[in-house]
Amino acid sequence: MKPEFQVAIIGAGFGGLCAAIRLSQSGRNNFVVFEKAMEVGGTWRDNTYPGCACDIPSHLYSFSFAPNPNWSRSYSGHQEIWDYLKNCVKQFDIGSKVRYNAEIVSSVFDSEKGFWTLTDQNGNSTSARVVISATGPLNRPNIPKIKGLENFKGRVFHSSEWDHSYDLTGKRVAVIGTGASAIQIVPNIAGMVQQLDVYQRSAAWVMPRRDRAFGGFEKFLLSYFPGYRFLYREGIYWVNEFFGLQFTGNKTLNKLATFVGKMQIKKSVKNPELVKKLTPDYTFGCKRVLVSDDYFPTFNRSNVELITNGIKEIGADYIEDVSRRQRKVDALVLSTGFVAAEVMLDNKIIGLDKQDLLESWNKSGGPEAFYGMSVSGYPNFMFLLGPNTGLGHNTVVHIMESQMNYVLSYIELLEKSGENSFFDLKPEVQTRFNKQLQEELKTTVWASGCKSWYMTNAGKNTTLWSKLTVSYRRETKRALKENYRVLG
Repeated sequence: MKPEFQVAIIGAGFGGLCAAIRLSQSGRNNFVVFEKAMEVGGTWRDNTYPGCACDIPSHLYSFSFAPNPNWSRSYSGHQEIWDYLKNCVKQFDIGSKVRYNAEIVSSVFDSEKGFWTLTDQNGNSTSARVVISATGPLNRPNIPKIKGLENFKGRVFHSSEWDHSYDLTGKRVAVIGTGASAIQIVPNIAGMVQQLDVYQRSAAWVMPRRDRAFGGFEKFLLSYFPGYRFLYREGIYWVNEFFGLQFTGNKTLNKLATFVGKMQIKKSVKNPELVKKLTPDYTFGCKRVLVSDDYFPTFNRSNVELITNGIKEIGADYIEDVSRRQRKVDALVLSTGFVAAEVMLDNKIIGLDKQDLLESWNKSGGPEAFYGMSVSGYPNFMFLLGPNTGLGHNTVVHIMESQMNYVLSYIELLEKSGENSFFDLKPEVQTRFNKQLQEELKTTVWASGCKSWYMTNAGKNTTLWSKLTVSYRRETKRALKENYRVLG
């Protein structure tokens, strides 16, 4: 018995579309894409908060095989990125491959037949020889456990679920959190609200963004001179790679970045006490480094207050901090990020010997895979942007494209091994790889002592790649058959 599809892709965000396009380009058109929503786009479809934009320059945060010479700004907003992804679907004619409103809730491997059966939330089942899971790491909102949050009578929403029906004009608004979304939201709503209280648990390192609009002549060069466009993109990439060394052990670069970060605060904020509060007390890069030109100046406004006392309790219409001061509030914005390091799967994945992946990862102390893609015991199942493939310095689009190089090489090996064969990663290969990875991470800035969302509650970094992206691309250039058991 043959499966319906050679490949099934779960998710139609950046990763899923990258997989679909690369498969199509390789001549492998027997694939299907499952998308839980009614449109493609992933995080750029879902996140619509004020000021939402990427913190990687547009010409690098796009597919190398689908350059866009018409980006309006050096850092584009969410709508423009979402439009880019929708245009990619049209450009590469893969729209007919996408099944919408089809969230996959279970994936079960049949070792006798040698393929996977995927079931969506509507009860529809589909079989495929290879599964590519591209659901992404940042799609599960982190809702903080604060006493009394459920008693708040005003409007409350997470940054990724922005309530556009609620007008913030003239309201007293509290933003909890000072991460990547907060530094975009705060400057964009400060001018419309009556009072804005920003609750900071720990200060963030913020580097200059230097965002600007592209001029007509620049767009002309980018449109009609592919060599210029290529060099422009490569320049951004290699500058980011160079400064990535500060995270992996180069102390000189790290000191330079720390100096620039401190100067950014001092030049932007007038009040010396605020400067102290906004200056982090941990090593530069230990937590995610942010980019913004307008976040710090917002705190010079008379209607914006930075609160560093922890929250004791939330009442019906107020927030009380640990010093017992109460501040009235009409709307509460939870800018508290996403669950990334801990194991959470909406898709129940059952592999060989009826192993449940979620249970397996919980037993091993957190998610792990071979280069963030293959997991022993789950044959022909591949993750895009799986465990330890996140970055602190460059674009994850580069990682996705590297992974698809590997996946296509894997599929080619599979095609040469017989119709019913399947590859299972050798457990010793996975163990050896992750042991080395965790050793490498111990020498990075992310292990310098701060508490970040990169880590599990037990302190294991399951989120980030330990080196530069050039090393990842080199090491994932092709799949090696010797790393797998050939079964079936």
